[in-house]
Amino acid sequence: MAYDPLGNEVSLSSKTGLSGIEDFVDGFLAYETKAGRVLRAASDDSECFLAQVYAGLIAMFSEAPDAPKNALLWVQRADGVSGRANRREKMMLEMLRAWMHNDVPRALRIGDEVIADYPTDLVALKLHQIFNFNMGNADEMLRIANAGLPANQGNAYMHGMLAFAHEQCHHLDEAEASARRAIDLKYKEPWAHHALAHVMLTQGRVPEGVAFLTDASTSWTELNSFMHTHNWWHLALFHISMGDFDKVLEIYDRECWSQDRTYSQDQVGAVSLLARIEIAGGDVGSRWAELGAYLKSRDHDTVLPFLSLQYLYGLSKAGLGEARELLEAIERRAANAPPFESKAWREVAVPAANGIIDYVEGRYETAAAHLSKAMPRMMEIGGSHAQRDLFAQILLDAHIKAGHVETAREMLESRLKYDPNGAPLNRMLAETYEKLGLLDNAAEARTRRYQAVA
Repeated sequence: MAYDPLGNEVSLSSKTGLSGIEDFVDGFLAYETKAGRVLRAASDDSECFLAQVYAGLIAMFSEAPDAPKNALLWVQRADGVSGRANRREKMMLEMLRAWMHNDVPRALRIGDEVIADYPTDLVALKLHQIFNFNMGNADEMLRIANAGLPANQGNAYMHGMLAFAHEQCHHLDEAEASARRAIDLKYKEPWAHHALAHVMLTQGRVPEGVAFLTDASTSWTELNSFMHTHNWWHLALFHISMGDFDKVLEIYDRECWSQDRTYSQDQVGAVSLLARIEIAGGDVGSRWAELGAYLKSRDHDTVLPFLSLQYLYGLSKAGLGEARELLEAIERRAANAPPFESKAWREVAVPAANGIIDYVEGRYETAAAHLSKAMPRMMEIGGSHAQRDLFAQILLDAHIKAGHVETAREMLESRLKYDPNGAPLNRMLAETYEKLGLLDNAAEARTRRYQAVA
């Protein structure tokens, strides 16, 4: 009898298959590159059912239009040896198959059953959270984490998943407690670092966030490109609030745009960071042109609305005609999306996409109108609070540039709640106060700055 690192029974035919499964389970939960070793194991041991399934998951994680086609090879190989599989493994294959056919509701139903019957299968639990994250269903992320918690109390990754779910539900104290529990169990738990960074950003603990992530970064070794770039992206956000653009650009060049430049998450992280730097008043030089060269192939990519909108922004900023092609693709996707995601595409992504194009091309009045329509429901396109804040910042800047001074003041003051001493925020607020003749308020805003933690 063989078992995975979480104690779940595995059917296999060789040590090669089991080694690949072990690497995938550990690597997937730890966001480490060793998860990809399952591809070689699945190829070498074609009779190991679960290795084929996990290889199919790797293919789907590319978040590219051809991902289902690339996953099909592994699904067909798994089908050919399904007689070797146990019930849990067969359910994981069906979860993968549903994802390939964009039947996410079915994938979630299967995931519920897996977790109910095999609560230590944290691969299934993590997938369940990812699917809900991509639809903005934070409550479901928390529900499934709570379902898995009793059987995984001593597992750091379980507490990291619980922490992020709490944070997305605005339970900041609970999120911090869970993240710190994960870190106590295993300091190198980058997802818990990530969840705690979210908490600190939301609470305006900016210098503390810089110190915490700078220290945690010493453990970010052997991570996959997403986790490496994304946690450095979070550190860069803190430095933006500190007004240290030189440091932000250093992080962008050295860490955020230095890994897999063809990968979806690395690309949107780069788009988001450059956009935030510019909105905050920084200069990104020729970086849009360099980034745009890697985005050109995304001209028809509508795998996820959250990704498509950021590809669109990057293509537009690079001045590429592919931006218009992607806008048209988004509108076509909205007209043909399945019921579970049709409203997100039609009623959120389409107005947001038009707002982005208008903003980049200088039509700030219509940009603000389009984005204002999308913003109240932006969570439906997926992404985290911190990630979706990009669109709020674009809307804010559109209002400022359109001369909507009162609206801009209201938005700026509301942002003081979680960035009270942010240098860019207070600069913009001071300029807005001056336009309104509130000179004392402007002078006070210009004095607010974070002090670095010694």
